Amino acid sequence: MFFHKHPYKPFIQKDTKKLIVGTLPPPRFSTGDLLEKDVDFCYGSYYNSLWLFIDKIHNLNLRYDNSQKAIEERMRFLTENQIGVCDIVESAEREKIDASDLGMQNIKLRDVISYLNQYPSIETILFTGGNSKNGPEYFFRKHLKAYSLKLELVNNEVPRIHQFVIPSEARESAQSQRKIKTISLTSGSGAANISISRLPLYKQLKAKNPKFNTFDFRVMQYSEFF
Repeated sequence: MFFHKHPYKPFIQKDTKKLIVGTLPPPRFSTGDLLEKDVDFCYGSYYNSLWLFIDKIHNLNLRYDNSQKAIEERMRFLTENQIGVCDIVESAEREKIDASDLGMQNIKLRDVISYLNQYPSIETILFTGGNSKNGPEYFFRKHLKAYSLKLELVNNEVPRIHQFVIPSEARESAQSQRKIKTISLTSGSGAANISISRLPLYKQLKAKNPKFNTFDFRVMQYSEFF
C-alpha cells in the first residue's frame, strides 16, 4: 500500500480572496520523481493543465521545468491576483500508484474551514472538479457536515455555483456571518473531455467553429474566475 501524502502546505496570503481547492497531486510529486516539464509546486504537473489555462488567459509565458524560477513565477501570479491554494486531501493510501481520485483510500482531509476562519478575506472557493466521488467538491461537502454546514445551490449550469454561510468564531450574531461562494470548474483532466463534449454550449461553439476544442472551452470558462 502506497502512502500518498500531500507534498505542499496551503499557499494563502493575508489578502487572499479566492482559494483553489483540489485533492492531491500525482504521487511523483510526493516521491520527488518529477518529469522534465513538471514544476515542483501546486498544480505543477504539466498534464494537469491548470497553469496552461492560466498562462493562456494572461499571456504569462510561464516556464515549465523543475527550476526555482518556474515556482517563483507561479507564486508571484497567485500573490498579485489574491489567489491561494489549499487542497482538501492531506493524505491517502493507494493500492495502485497513480493519480486517480477513485483510487484513494483511508483519506485524511484538511480542515479547510479552519483556514477560512484564519483568513477572513477569502470570498470564493474554486473547485478543480465537480461533485463526482472523491472529487474536491465531494470531499468538501463531507467536510461541511462536520460543521453542520451545507452548500446552497445558486446556479445549476456548468460551472455550478453554490454558497454557504460560515459563522464567525468571534461572535454568533447574524451580522457576523459570512457567505462563501463556491465554483465547481470543469476538471483539467483528460477524462473530463467526454463530459465537456456533451455540453450544449460546447456543441454550439464547436458548430460555429470546428477548430474549437475542449482546451479552448476550459480557457473560456476559467477566464471568468482567474
